[in-house]
Amino acid sequence: MDVPFWIWAVTVAAIVGMLFFDFVGHVRTPHAPSLRESATWSAVYVGIAVVFGLLVLMLAGPQFGGEYFAGYITEKSLSVDNLFVFVLVMASFGVPRELQQKVLLFGITFALALRTVFILIGAAAIENFSWVFYVFGAILLYTAYVQAKSGGHSGEEEYEENAVLRFTRKVLPTTEEFHSDRMTVKRQGKRFITPLAIALIAIGSADVIFAVDSIPAIFGLTEETYLVFAANAFSLLGLRQLFFLIDGLLDRLVYLAYGLAVILGFIGAKLVIHALHTNELPFLNGGEHITVIPEIPTWLSLAVILVTLLVTTVLSLRRDRRDRRDRARARALPAAAE
Repeated sequence: MDVPFWIWAVTVAAIVGMLFFDFVGHVRTPHAPSLRESATWSAVYVGIAVVFGLLVLMLAGPQFGGEYFAGYITEKSLSVDNLFVFVLVMASFGVPRELQQKVLLFGITFALALRTVFILIGAAAIENFSWVFYVFGAILLYTAYVQAKSGGHSGEEEYEENAVLRFTRKVLPTTEEFHSDRMTVKRQGKRFITPLAIALIAIGSADVIFAVDSIPAIFGLTEETYLVFAANAFSLLGLRQLFFLIDGLLDRLVYLAYGLAVILGFIGAKLVIHALHTNELPFLNGGEHITVIPEIPTWLSLAVILVTLLVTTVLSLRRDRRDRRDRARARALPAAAE
């Protein structure tokens, strides 16, 4: 897929423009977004991503169109899992709801910049070292194991500060209270950072961990750097609105971790199979390619991802409905006994 520089430039400019519009139109004035506002703008950003995919489908063909949609859906589903951590961060630092938008938007902007660097590094590594697919495959298989072992997310989880946050608190003086939406304040001639800045650092540093499974996963679906970048960018653009839209629904997706484990495990296996097909390691088959297992086509990858997400969501909602019914019955029994 030959993407000229001007298309890259237009795409990057459009994404930066949408981030700027998000800040000026929604975040600059602190407020807690309504459900309607969140739903409307979530639909707008999903619509933009779909229109982009249709353009790829028409202009570059079904192969690249399918790769983009598979990558976008996978990145979007992984970003939903990331929202669990965002919820824990907001609750741990007691970020007021009207200030959460700013933290999320700045965190998402940082995440996009960070992932762009990772994407460029990953693309360069793949172009020069075919054995990188073994590494990516191993990362995803291990992550799938960790996801399955976690068994989902509990509402009783607590956020544990990482080394970056502990170092920040140690080096930079921090206020105990929020100061509207300001990241820093000046007291007696000395500059302090606010808890809002700490929450932003927490979300930004957490995305380093998220990128460890996100970037190998997308490269397992397409090796086109442009599509990898676009899928990541569009999956992150509507993440702020999605946070407020499904905040109350996250705990109901009890089987999400298992669904993501299946998806990551599948893509990990796909990467390993591809690595075998391009094998150049001298201690494996004498450095010759291993083609015993056929490559997994894009249409099958897309089907597995969609079916897994559908089954996971349906089973999660059925489980949540059953649990709610059981709790209602348990509350009714003592009342009936009286």
